[in-house]
Amino acid sequence: MAHPSLKDVLRTGAVFIASYFVFLVLWIQVKDYYGQGLTTLASNIIASAKDLEIDAVDRNEERIQVTFSPYRINRAILIDIPVRTNTSTFNTPLTLAIMATLYPFMRKRLRAYAEAALLLLVVHMLFILTFELKELTTTLQNMKLSAVSNAQLFLYEFLWSFTDNMVIRFEPFLIGFYLFVRFRK
Repeated sequence: MAHPSLKDVLRTGAVFIASYFVFLVLWIQVKDYYGQGLTTLASNIIASAKDLEIDAVDRNEERIQVTFSPYRINRAILIDIPVRTNTSTFNTPLTLAIMATLYPFMRKRLRAYAEAALLLLVVHMLFILTFELKELTTTLQNMKLSAVSNAQLFLYEFLWSFTDNMVIRFEPFLIGFYLFVRFRK
């Protein structure tokens, strides 16, 4: 196997830096819409799983506020869950730049990028789902609207903490590693 020349290393570095700034500018423009779409989808899943109704989904700055109502128990109760879109998606430009940098080294590029985009979507969805489950379960238990289940609450807390502290933080490198190992030439 031939060692990369200095020219190859510099070209790869230039692709990474240029693509990072391009993706950063683009991401700043679309991240709120992306976050709102994912949060709305995740909230609908949670609402049906927890037997709740979504009263409103509002976007303001870097936060999507979802208002749930336990409609079978009491329609007058509203539960607001603020989801910060930047918390789960701040690494997306870096992830996309790593994906762009790996382009010359991959085979089956269309499939590779489709799988990587799906992984990215799943990670962000997992963050929102576990966050909302944790917050809603805690709130419903504190309001005495749901049976107290410490095991369930522990599970939601653990899943959210793991997703937030491990998966989201290492997402660019996990996806880059996945692409490199699975699709390298």
